[in-house]
Amino acid sequence: MKTLFDLGVLPIRHKTNKGFKPHVSLVFNAGKRLTFAVDTTNSRSQQPDAYLITHAHSDHHGRSAMLSENAVCSNETALALEILYGKKYAGRTFAIGESIDIAGVTVKTYPTHHTIGSCAFYWENEVGTKIMVTGDVKDSKELPKCDCLVTEANYGDPDDPKCHFEDDLDGFRESLGSEDVAFGAYSFGKAQRAVKLIRESGFKGAIGMDAVSGALTRGLMQDAGQLVDLETDCGIKITTLDGITELKAQKKFILTGRKDFKFPTINISDHMDVNGLIGMTKQCAPSAVITYHPGGNRPLKLAAHLRKTGIYAKALPEINTILEI
Repeated sequence: MKTLFDLGVLPIRHKTNKGFKPHVSLVFNAGKRLTFAVDTTNSRSQQPDAYLITHAHSDHHGRSAMLSENAVCSNETALALEILYGKKYAGRTFAIGESIDIAGVTVKTYPTHHTIGSCAFYWENEVGTKIMVTGDVKDSKELPKCDCLVTEANYGDPDDPKCHFEDDLDGFRESLGSEDVAFGAYSFGKAQRAVKLIRESGFKGAIGMDAVSGALTRGLMQDAGQLVDLETDCGIKITTLDGITELKAQKKFILTGRKDFKFPTINISDHMDVNGLIGMTKQCAPSAVITYHPGGNRPLKLAAHLRKTGIYAKALPEINTILEI
């Protein structure tokens, strides 16, 4: 069993006087010693050679990293960050599927289908170790094999029934039969997927959206069709989870796998379930895995399961290389 040391990869946790930060940096050699920070906040001290921003969700800290010239993300992620936070993206961008040179290292990019613009980063160190950072993943079919996999574990607990699910696409399509329906969805990611599903169902009319969801959808989708504000009279509306309470509609649904809402829910997820995560690991066939996201026990649970299958795996809390910042 090869360890991270054998592969020439040193993962580092970041610690401040307030405690550990929820992300990881990878130190490796590629002609010189380099540090690639994965979904991290912008450092006030030493800058890494790159801030790899996998996508624009707030829990992946692009709001902070986007202000560094060392930030690297897809064209769509940069645009989403600018719309969400009203700040100019300061780093470099690429089209997903392209390769980009970062500090002399050729980094390939692959779609993960989590949000529009979400991507995985893939490169080799000087001993030939193939390293891949996925961020959050909805579909892993385009991801290559690698030696060191750094991945999410949002639904990584094999023993938790909540981590086993399938998207209820039939339930979503049935909900569109109402002449006056509203969906509660996250402004970035889930709202755009809802629009895509609505259009794929054949609906060609106007869709009402809150301001932020609408701006993101117009900016990121070429085939979104007619989008209007929530005040406009139309049969289908999409708004935030908080905004749906005040919205007038005959039927209301929350697009989520959670069950703690007073409105009916339809399971539409932007993530793979635990079977998908395990399947992705088998597909990519790494010698070592780091589970770095989110907080809580699920990264630990996924790492423990992978170790039982013979893979060297560590969750972020199990990494003992610490950098005080």
